[in-house]
Amino acid sequence: MQNDRHPLEDFFGLKQDSPTEPKPDQPKEHNKNILRRHYGWLDQLRLLPKVLSKRERYWILTFLLIIAGSVIAIPFTAYNHFTKPIASYGGSFSEGIVGQPRHINPLLAQTNDPDRDLASLIYSGLLKHNEAGQLVPDLAKSYEISSDGLNYTVYLKDNILWQDGERLTADDVVYTIQTAQNADYGSPQRVNWQGVTITKINDLMVMFKLNNKYAQFLNNLTLGILPQHIWGTVQPINFASADYNLKPIGSGPYMFEKLQKDDLGQIQSYQLTANKNFYDGRPYIDTVIIKFYDSEDSMITAYNSNEVQNLSLISPQNLNKLKFKQRVNITELKIPRYFGVFFNQTQNPVLADKNVRLALNYATDKQAIINTVADGKGSAIYSPLIETVLDVGQDITKYTYDLNQAKTILAADGWTSADSKGILQKGSGKNQARLTMHITTSTLPELVQIANIIKDQWSKAGVEVIVDALDTPQLQQVIKDRSYQSLLFGEILDLDPDPFSFWDSSQTQKLGLNLALYSNKTADGLLEDARQSLNPIDRAQKYDDFQKIVISDAPAVFLYNPLYLYPQTTDIKGVNTTIIATPADRFANIEKWYIDTKRVWSRT
Repeated sequence: MQNDRHPLEDFFGLKQDSPTEPKPDQPKEHNKNILRRHYGWLDQLRLLPKVLSKRERYWILTFLLIIAGSVIAIPFTAYNHFTKPIASYGGSFSEGIVGQPRHINPLLAQTNDPDRDLASLIYSGLLKHNEAGQLVPDLAKSYEISSDGLNYTVYLKDNILWQDGERLTADDVVYTIQTAQNADYGSPQRVNWQGVTITKINDLMVMFKLNNKYAQFLNNLTLGILPQHIWGTVQPINFASADYNLKPIGSGPYMFEKLQKDDLGQIQSYQLTANKNFYDGRPYIDTVIIKFYDSEDSMITAYNSNEVQNLSLISPQNLNKLKFKQRVNITELKIPRYFGVFFNQTQNPVLADKNVRLALNYATDKQAIINTVADGKGSAIYSPLIETVLDVGQDITKYTYDLNQAKTILAADGWTSADSKGILQKGSGKNQARLTMHITTSTLPELVQIANIIKDQWSKAGVEVIVDALDTPQLQQVIKDRSYQSLLFGEILDLDPDPFSFWDSSQTQKLGLNLALYSNKTADGLLEDARQSLNPIDRAQKYDDFQKIVISDAPAVFLYNPLYLYPQTTDIKGVNTTIIATPADRFANIEKWYIDTKRVWSRT
């Protein structure tokens, strides 16, 4: 006999029978039995909700939604599993900077951070520092150094265009260097190019000839190159005032689009757009907006008001002023900069006593200064070569904080009596000396705070300190005249350091940077030999010997190397910078940063 039951009837336990309808007022089991006896399977499905309890309907609906969701999710899950996100073009960010741009020109930008920052985005040099602080080719494809260390041949990449579409050639390099060398143009870069002759070999090759070997010469090749076809017609007298200083045309990853001024003519912002013809590939981020503020506090207020996403720098003591900290990554960058107290032995006979200088080193609690002023964001240093950053010998004498040792040294040197204020004295009558000195520094809050901490620390050893905080013009004049007893100041080296300018005895005069007026013939010889040694191992050994001599002579108290704190929006990805030579180097490889992403098929 033919079985005309539908296959689903067995699944539901239903069969077709009489058309008696379920009654809503009947028990659920009674109605289910009616369905089984009298209805076909399609009608049974239609009438099923009438015989199910509310709880049963809920669970069936949930079960069906899970099945539907799973079916829908399968392609999305498979897509995410077999693809991966990569950088894509698009997006923008804004960054706040303290100061005003004046000369976005590599030959004039050396003394102003906003100028240097913008110049690093718009211009390119023959070489650059990468995210690890290493010198790598930029406009250059490669370079060669002659065996005698006097000739440097640089080969340019052949696909470089200026941002106005003109081709960049060796003529532009020659023009830039010769302009830097010409005193009529007033470039601060001139000192770096004395004794250097540049020659064009062909459109893509130049040669630098040095009168004397200089191991750190490659650092000079990071100088941004100017377009001759634009600047070549500008006379020296108009060089600093030319419109191109504020509306620059370079060859870097970003190009000038527009600027905005307030009613008083102060520049409020710069908008830069990605250089689509950039020789190392178009930058991923489309737009960079730089906004300018007159102080760090006003820049922080702008961040808290959502006016900017990044801050060019934040002081450790201001970190607690940031709202919405979850919106930024605080990148901690190493930088070859340090603070120290430099002793001028010619201005105070007390400081001419080496034992006093040693005692002051032992009386200085550097870690307490770092914790108080820098919120722990720094490292104590004991050498003029910043042993925590630079690749120099670590086997050095360290004058760590030891107040008892400081007192012992002073007592052994004859500083045994004290006045009513606890200030140590030595000798008697006309020959009596009092252990007192002045510390001169800037009015910058950070430096004033450091000076007052040192004053308190040294007073515990019986030393009287008077702090003289001067505004910038006064301080510059005092430094020029060398009319300070001790100077609390900062120094910035390069990642391949040449401490000659800071410590050679030839640099003690008014325009030199030897702030301690340090003079040691052996140290001078090591500095001169080191800067002419092209062997990095030999050069490192000479610098190690040099730093040990300086440490022994104690012409200064080396305090600490601060970290450079760079708050960046979490939207930005691909930032791998760990060490910078200058603040502008925080933009190293900015063309590789990205905000937007896209997914591509992956083999894994």
